[in-house]
Amino acid sequence: MPELLHTAVFGLPPARIGKVREVYDLGNELLIVATDRISAFDCVMANGIPDKGRILNQMSAFWFEQFGDVCPNHVISVSESDIQARCKQPQPELAGRATIARKAEPLPIECVARGYITGSLFKEYRAQGGKVHGLDLPPGLVDSERLPEPIFTPATKAQEGHDENISFDKAVDLVGREAAEFVREKTLEIYQRASDHALARGIILADTKFEFGRTANGIIWIDEALTPDSSRFWNADAYLPGKSQASYDKQFVRDYLETIDWDKRPPGPTLPPEIVDRTRAKYVEAFERLTGQTFGAQ
Repeated sequence: MPELLHTAVFGLPPARIGKVREVYDLGNELLIVATDRISAFDCVMANGIPDKGRILNQMSAFWFEQFGDVCPNHVISVSESDIQARCKQPQPELAGRATIARKAEPLPIECVARGYITGSLFKEYRAQGGKVHGLDLPPGLVDSERLPEPIFTPATKAQEGHDENISFDKAVDLVGREAAEFVREKTLEIYQRASDHALARGIILADTKFEFGRTANGIIWIDEALTPDSSRFWNADAYLPGKSQASYDKQFVRDYLETIDWDKRPPGPTLPPEIVDRTRAKYVEAFERLTGQTFGAQ
């Protein structure tokens, strides 16, 4: 089962390279390709997870379609015939992992919705005595505990190093009040609807992050949607506050990396076969349970 770590589309300028995605400029549109690379602690690992890019792309397409009534998004087409028509020659390696997308100017913030306190926010909550980034959270919360209601916690987009959680007021400074209020409303609405959908299928959506971009016609939802890369998915049947959660996301990879002698600086290490296989299985299970579709490797 080969992995795809890099792409080269004949006849197109070199792609803009992200941690996972490679973005080709088609003029009036973008061709976004999800590779099988995986990152953790802001470093890309030396090897990837076979089929991960297909899972991310198809899962995002599912959610973008599900919530198209909440917020317009960047998807023009994920049709294989449409994608191949944009290429100068057949590119079979793009099957299932590419999206033709509208261009937008990304807002300089990550839009994070949290229904449970964990990760970086829990660390800050514990260090700062409950008041974090202008939010007064209840006292005595334990890791992974459900919050009284979902919260919006924007973050910076760091060019190097880690993103940093910021207050809503700081987000207003960065994008303007109207835009900040718009993305907060859309982030929380999408999160709530996705959370309800996931819970009905035995999965807790603990938190997730979105990106939005400006176009001539207003702000649209871009990048990816509710994938195991951008979300924490927990097994609802095994959920227990204060404990490590059984997850369907890349937390499994992070947990493994904490056990090895690596300083969390590039280059990322090679993941052993058993970690690769179990991570792939978790991503496939999340895809199938959440979308109701059977994932087929291509």
